[in-house]
Amino acid sequence: MAMITDRLTFWIIGAGKFGTKAVERLHKKRPGASFTVVDQDAEALKRLDHLPAEKVCKEGASYLEAHLDTQIEPDWIIPAVPVHLAFEWVRLKLSNHGRIQVLAVPEEIEKMLPNPIRGPQGQLFVSYADFRCPDNCTEPIDRCTFTGKPRKGLLYKRIEEISYKDFRSIVIQSHQLAPGVGGYQPEALKKSFAEVTKTKTPVIYSTACLCHGVMHAFRLM
Repeated sequence: MAMITDRLTFWIIGAGKFGTKAVERLHKKRPGASFTVVDQDAEALKRLDHLPAEKVCKEGASYLEAHLDTQIEPDWIIPAVPVHLAFEWVRLKLSNHGRIQVLAVPEEIEKMLPNPIRGPQGQLFVSYADFRCPDNCTEPIDRCTFTGKPRKGLLYKRIEEISYKDFRSIVIQSHQLAPGVGGYQPEALKKSFAEVTKTKTPVIYSTACLCHGVMHAFRLM
């Protein structure tokens, strides 16, 4: 599990159920930390008035695009929205440089991965779990919290190692920061974007932790 300290800053993107739990659990673990919650739904933000967090009414990917690469960057970004936040941020940034063609994740890649579920835009959700995980999972490195059995592997590594035709697999690893709360650092996003812009072939772009992941496919035009 990634190491965090009291004085860190967190951007929680999403003010719903998972965003609320993220603030509650991280504040309990690190009461000296600073929290900013971002959501385009003003009513959802109002429901967080009882929590010690700055609230910003803005769409999440747009907020990241406007505020990353500034002096107020957070230590950790917590995606808590029902979209693939990192991909939406990449798509927004790429739209400033040229066109991006979103592709369906190839069926051959789907067959390589555990328990795949196809999303409405051709994205793929994958998981080592074929059951509903507890929302307070501590994600131990060696075994599943729910079953107690040894892990079948590290999903983010498995996705990184995908080899299919000329697709390039780029993965942002989500780190466990509190029970049921995962996130990544700004540098991980920036590194992934740099890799995307250098790639001349189609991309499989994913966010994944030890157990679960989401991926999109696209190419630059």
